[in-house]
Amino acid sequence: MVISLPPSLAEVLGEKRAMYAGPGTAVVAPHITLVSGRAWESWTAAEEHVRKVAAEFVPFKLSLRGTGTFEPVSPVVFLNVDDGAADCAALHAKLLEGPLEHLLEFSFHPHLTIAHALDADTMARAKAEMVDFEAEFEVTSIGLFDYIEGTWALREELSLGGTTRT
Repeated sequence: MVISLPPSLAEVLGEKRAMYAGPGTAVVAPHITLVSGRAWESWTAAEEHVRKVAAEFVPFKLSLRGTGTFEPVSPVVFLNVDDGAADCAALHAKLLEGPLEHLLEFSFHPHLTIAHALDADTMARAKAEMVDFEAEFEVTSIGLFDYIEGTWALREELSLGGTTRT
């Protein structure tokens, strides 16, 4: 499950990611991962759970501000989720209350990856060049993806059903 970006922001950040890591980064569009894993039970049960969580969750504002890194634990440079980080964490927790397993070895930390497992100079350049980056958008849906035939594919974009916060 991911938070997709508005198309114009996805394009800008996709270009930045390609600048650091090459055109192969376009395989997966820029996004904020909520759960990276699999269904405990059937795919149908997982879909039903995700639909229910989305229908009950309130849309929220999300801002990306500045860079961070998971180094030396993991070779990742990312954009910080500022406003909306608590909402992402709450959504992550709600999604895991159902038949889903989060397969990452690290604790959940909402972020948007800019560079991953690149040489040290490129990682440092990405972190420095993106440090002043800022963007804000309304999160009104989450994407349910599946790994199909060697690539990630959007199965369903689920609207958040609660009343928008002001």
